[in-house]
Amino acid sequence: MEFYNSGNKHRDKALGLMQEAAKAATEKDRGKLENKGRKEFEKAASDYRQATQLNPSFHQAFSDLGFALRKTGDYTGALEAYNRALSLAAAYAPAIEYRAEAYLALDQVEDAKKAYMQLFPSDRSQADELLTAMKGWVEKRQTDPGKLTPEMVQSFSTWVQEREELAKQTPSVSELRTRKW
Repeated sequence: MEFYNSGNKHRDKALGLMQEAAKAATEKDRGKLENKGRKEFEKAASDYRQATQLNPSFHQAFSDLGFALRKTGDYTGALEAYNRALSLAAAYAPAIEYRAEAYLALDQVEDAKKAYMQLFPSDRSQADELLTAMKGWVEKRQTDPGKLTPEMVQSFSTWVQEREELAKQTPSVSELRTRKW
């Protein structure tokens, strides 16, 4: 647990540095803060690896390892870690959502769609987080489609818009539980 907790501290520090970087006044300051954040994510990944070696069935540590690796740009390593987490706990929503974000980074939108459809009925907050990431992906790809065709980007954009409309119309399970009938 010691390595896992240490990894969480490095992860949280890295996230804070990335938030600061987003608000930085100059490109130079942004670059410095992003570099510090990346180093903290690398430290977090190292600690999470130690935690998983000490406890090979620690699905949360595998999921958090994937998160840290994804934030450093190691999408292949992140997918391996998420897949390991999900082999241990198939319904672990954070790993499903984070893996989908790695899929988006690799332009594997069909896999990201499947993850959203898995999350939507079971964990609305994670599904909403993924939908936000999908909208960000669409916005980025509309200005720079990379290797994708504009039609592929538009098709995914339409799918995301449809899911957003459905989400507005469909209460979550937790909302249904609190309703007075």
